[in-house]
Amino acid sequence: ALTVRTRPGDNQFIHRALDLLQPGDVIVVDGGGYEGRALVGEIMTSVAASRGAAGIVIDGAIRDAGAIGRNPFPCFARSAIHLGPYKDGPGAINVPVCIGGMVVGPGDIVVGDEDGVVAFPIDGAAALLAAVRAQEAREAEIMQSIRENRYQG
Repeated sequence: ALTVRTRPGDNQFIHRALDLLQPGDVIVVDGGGYEGRALVGEIMTSVAASRGAAGIVIDGAIRDAGAIGRNPFPCFARSAIHLGPYKDGPGAINVPVCIGGMVVGPGDIVVGDEDGVVAFPIDGAAALLAAVRAQEAREAEIMQSIRENRYQG
């Protein structure tokens, strides 16, 4: 993760983060959950994608949601609004941030899908992968028992 903490409704430090972006980074922005002004829109997400970002997570609002949604670049946000951002700061880059109660640190692995976003430190990835595979195996067995009408709940 390339993390950004910004004042609610202000995207100055997101612009700065775009200049630090490395291919494969997921930009994770702690905007305080503020939904009154968009932090990014079609232009900034397009810049991030063109520079090789793997996605962007915004704890706040975006704008141009229709255009962003038609683009394959992954963008996760609390909401969408037509009002644009301020550009005054303050902010910080590559510091721990809090997104919906989840702490995300610089360099963490970030994964998102239609159910939401999770992040975890890279040093715990192997253990987490083993736990996920074990859970998938348990759930596959449950689904098989349902198909065979032997599920006991």
